[in-house]
Amino acid sequence: MNTQRWMGTRFFSFFMTWGIFLPYWSGWMIYTKGITVSQASLIMSLGLIARGLSTLFAFPYLSGRFSSKILLNVAGIGTLISIICYIPASSFASLLIVTIVFHIFYPTLMPTLDSAASVLVQSKQLKHYGKSRQWGSIGFVSVGMILTVFTGLFGDEMIFWALLLGIIGFVCLGFMRAPDILSKKPQADKLQKAGMLHLFRIKHFGLVLLIVILLQAAHATYYNYGYIFLQDIHAPIYLIGLIINIAVIAEIAFFSIADKSFSKFSVGTLLTLAAIGSTVRWILVFAFPNVIVFCVAQTLHAFSFAMGHYAFMIYLISSVPHAQIPKAQGMYSALALSWSTAVFTIFGGYLYEIEPRYAFIGMIVCTLPAMLISLVYRKLELRKKVFNSI
Repeated sequence: MNTQRWMGTRFFSFFMTWGIFLPYWSGWMIYTKGITVSQASLIMSLGLIARGLSTLFAFPYLSGRFSSKILLNVAGIGTLISIICYIPASSFASLLIVTIVFHIFYPTLMPTLDSAASVLVQSKQLKHYGKSRQWGSIGFVSVGMILTVFTGLFGDEMIFWALLLGIIGFVCLGFMRAPDILSKKPQADKLQKAGMLHLFRIKHFGLVLLIVILLQAAHATYYNYGYIFLQDIHAPIYLIGLIINIAVIAEIAFFSIADKSFSKFSVGTLLTLAAIGSTVRWILVFAFPNVIVFCVAQTLHAFSFAMGHYAFMIYLISSVPHAQIPKAQGMYSALALSWSTAVFTIFGGYLYEIEPRYAFIGMIVCTLPAMLISLVYRKLELRKKVFNSI
């Protein structure tokens, strides 16, 4: 089978649903379930905590005992069942419970897919990670374009039904034949039995992890309040989906050229550029709260998210043993994509209720330290390179 096509299809189907959930879900709960911004902030933050627990502990444990294909199928079915439970939920308490259950299953799909891609690259079955990952970005942006039309015609209720339909499609794709290596039960060895703290014995793992935690945490305000911020600055409702997806178009452009154009860049250089781009992005949104500048700032998502994520994947593939990749992915998903984002979602929500722009400029408390630490790491890389050349 064509492994590149299989991986691209799975990325596309997952991120098509992620393109509905990530930018719209808080808004959907606010506008269709009648909760406040602060209540939505608390629900999503507690959901992110549950997501972190799931990806940090359950995912690495289960990935050492079951194949990637089984994990994808189980997480997909669990996601489908939990999203159906949103239909009767109407109170704050019921929405909170359903969201926590939903976050146990749904976000686990992301590290599972990235771990599968890492394994395929290391085993020489997947030639280009970036080429496959760009299909995820294409799925993200394409659904946003379509959803904009339907929400404009039928209202925010369409957000839920679009996500439900997308998850059904993902589950159905799970019955496709997967690459053989992903269908095999993992063989236990000493590295797999080693605890997560063993990862910090890998040179510079802790430093790289800290940088990507800060870089990803800086997206908390954008992910949770970007949709309602665009309404606050009077963006045309029928253009909001397009504006949000400018970021993903930039992401697609990056991943389409990443393997060729950035293969000679060191991980430290990529992380430094990501931190600079992220800092500039949030300063622009704060300083110029209008639709045009917001659109320009969206292009910097290629740096703030895509380049940072790509740098971490390159580090994993080059530095982390095959058996330890699920643990590293679980730690990245929990600490960078979940818990840090949860903390800064609450922080951003507090600032947003004071003044919406403050929620964006507040994110530089993450990006500036990330920039400084990235420069330190880059210096260590250069020192190592000079030492090895002697």
